[in-house]
Amino acid sequence: MKSDFRPPAIKLSSSGLAPTRVKLENGVVLLMKQTTTTPAVAINLAMRTGSIADPAAAPGTAWLLSRVIDRGTVSRTAADIAEDLDGRGVTLTMTVSRHVMSVVCTTLAGDFAPVLSLLGDILIAPSLPDPEIATRKGEVITAIRQDEDNPAVRASETLMERLYPDGHPYGRRPKGTIDVVEAVTREQLLHLHAQRFAPSELSVALVGDIEPPRAQETVMRVFGGWRRPVPKPLTPPPVVPATRRTRLVVPMMNKAQADIAYGFTTIRRNDPRYYAFWLMNNVFGQYSIGGRLGDSIRERQGMAYYVSSSFDANVAEGPLVVRAGVSPANVDRTVSSIDDEIRLLVTDGLTPKELDESKRFLIGSIPRALETNAAIANFLQSAEFFDLGLDYDVKLPDLLSAVTLDDANAAARDALDPERATLVIAGPYPT
Repeated sequence: MKSDFRPPAIKLSSSGLAPTRVKLENGVVLLMKQTTTTPAVAINLAMRTGSIADPAAAPGTAWLLSRVIDRGTVSRTAADIAEDLDGRGVTLTMTVSRHVMSVVCTTLAGDFAPVLSLLGDILIAPSLPDPEIATRKGEVITAIRQDEDNPAVRASETLMERLYPDGHPYGRRPKGTIDVVEAVTREQLLHLHAQRFAPSELSVALVGDIEPPRAQETVMRVFGGWRRPVPKPLTPPPVVPATRRTRLVVPMMNKAQADIAYGFTTIRRNDPRYYAFWLMNNVFGQYSIGGRLGDSIRERQGMAYYVSSSFDANVAEGPLVVRAGVSPANVDRTVSSIDDEIRLLVTDGLTPKELDESKRFLIGSIPRALETNAAIANFLQSAEFFDLGLDYDVKLPDLLSAVTLDDANAAARDALDPERATLVIAGPYPT
């Protein structure tokens, strides 16, 4: 497509986070960044043992472990832990992704050492008491029932099962099923912990009002004596992309809204085309009110309550998913419009203006995404996990700026094709 558009140069900043990285003798990685904006420290502990570590027959085991791991240790009861955290105004957040279980909190700088000691005890020596397991099972089962009654969750989880079939870990439900959760035993949780929790799998990100020497000394005291063998690598199997279009309806006739999940498998995070795919998807379904999808389907046609696309490259080939919430009467028209927008993007490509605006948006969002200590700690963990380098925040603008229009258009052709889309509709829609 010819155009007279000439984007002005993007000004890049040469300054960066400049964090410090130290690897302990036992394999623990420490990432540190001192800031003095507030007298607090963000702690982000990432253990490489996400839902991919679930036994094939027991999906959701890692999720349940994350819910109970802080409910007592060999030397502390659940009440002791709760009282210690509450007394310091600290709230723990536990998350489980496909590859990582994270423990995150923010504490006053003066409380950093005792809080890190407590978190270390939780990760290294959880007691997993049976009464606490029973309580957490009840909470997880309630969450699963809520998911089963939610068309958006049903559509998304079913889509992942179809994009990643035959037991692929990316296709498993992170929380598992009610039957599996009810059947998981304390011994299974302890076995998962013993097999996957090891110093070689832990990275500790500390960002805040603490000097690196003190941070390192504290981490050495808490984790330096931990010894466990290096676990076997968890390598997801290859992903076979769909070769034809498929569609599945999950009838939920008691609902008022239908949710659409429409997707493809794409590339791995370490693929050099990652930044072209990222920019292409931003134009397609992320930028402003939802990119081209939002402008067409939501704003101009008024058919969707929401519509957007997400791109999640990972260790294995990640998904690119379009999600939309619509009235039942608009399902077919919305799906047809998604098809049309894909064909238009693949045939005509992005415009130079769209690519430039997306570059500016993504590059401009980097400083805003690193405004808090917790956000910086999360960024450092992601860069560590994918081996992006300590200067990734400095390199990122250049990596995005280097993407050409041909690169982004090639990404669209590689990723998108209505004839091989996998489509799931959940809600009050006839099968």
